[in-house]
Amino acid sequence: MIPQIKKILYATDLSKNSSYAFLYATDMARRHDATIVILHALESFPAYIDAYAGMAVPIEQKEQGEVIKEIKGHLQDFCRKAEAQIGPPCVTLVSKILVPRGHPPEEILNAADEEDCDVIVLGTHGKGFLAHAFLGSVSSAVLHRARKPVFIIPLPSERASINWNGI
Repeated sequence: MIPQIKKILYATDLSKNSSYAFLYATDMARRHDATIVILHALESFPAYIDAYAGMAVPIEQKEQGEVIKEIKGHLQDFCRKAEAQIGPPCVTLVSKILVPRGHPPEEILNAADEEDCDVIVLGTHGKGFLAHAFLGSVSSAVLHRARKPVFIIPLPSERASINWNGI
């Protein structure tokens, strides 16, 4: 028997590709009566940068708060546009937004375990070998190390010309 899907981890870098993958996450959530946990990992700054720049924990918390606000706004804008294709509800499917600081593949895998997610959904740039070295390394690392089903959604070429208005 295939395990039920009740919680989906949707990892985003706020790119066009990850927004397209959100359509898949919302459709999956609607079909399985599941919720979505959104994760956007912020790369950590090396400790010496924090020391030299005088950055402290409150600044990091402010940045995370601003990023969460940006993601929520991004999600609401995208949901308004996406509901024409997938129907409502969209935003109500999201149960939590996480913005950890760290290496994105590690944060995605940790969140999938800690939040007890059943599947992971993320977009990929899929632009070939050279671009994979820089842009597709997160999806590749997650795919090869995950112990849960991973859905990697490429942006189809016919969608690449659509103006997502920063989404």
